[in-house]
Amino acid sequence: MEPAKKRIRGLIEILRREYPHSRTALNFSSPLQILVATILAAQCTDERVNEITPALFKKYPTAADFARADRAELEKEIRSTGFFRNKAKAIIGAAAKIVSDFGGKVPDRMEDLLQLPGVARKTANIVLSSGYGKAEGIAVDTHVRRLAGRLGLSRQSDPEKIERDLLKVVPREDWLDFNYMLVNHGRAICRARKPRCPECSLLKLCPSGVKLHPELKAGTSEGWR
Repeated sequence: MEPAKKRIRGLIEILRREYPHSRTALNFSSPLQILVATILAAQCTDERVNEITPALFKKYPTAADFARADRAELEKEIRSTGFFRNKAKAIIGAAAKIVSDFGGKVPDRMEDLLQLPGVARKTANIVLSSGYGKAEGIAVDTHVRRLAGRLGLSRQSDPEKIERDLLKVVPREDWLDFNYMLVNHGRAICRARKPRCPECSLLKLCPSGVKLHPELKAGTSEGWR
């Protein structure tokens, strides 16, 4: 099968056709809200996060409000998302840093976001792409990690190394949507336990799928629709 760089155009064309309106499933209306929602979504479903954030965002409308939050009270409010102690600590710490160092506004640069407690590149990429429409990288979550391996886009297991591999092959103009398209495909078709390969529109461009289904011939990026 062709190297990743030669297959990527075909993969992206198909993903855009299959998932034309890809975006985060988290509900938000500001960079602060997507930051908090993304922190809450770690090891938790987006659906569960969306259930609790309306009340949370109403109670804490600004970074200053989150920074002043009683930690024990916030822990109770987000308990259902799991790892609530660490998440409450991260949210309050990030909000305090936003207030003290960034005038109460969530920063819109990668290097600044990475200074916030509880914020690594995945969270920062989501805040930048969803909150500001900026693409400084590609968020690597559990879906992207799985699909990057199956699609032969990276052999790494560390998220930051996977991201570096993706940035080498995915055209910059596609960075903004790439995470969300893979997440949608991972949820709909390329599931962790039972990937639905026979229904997959990427199958002929997927080394894992071709290996699982040798009756199919490996496709190429040229002319594949």
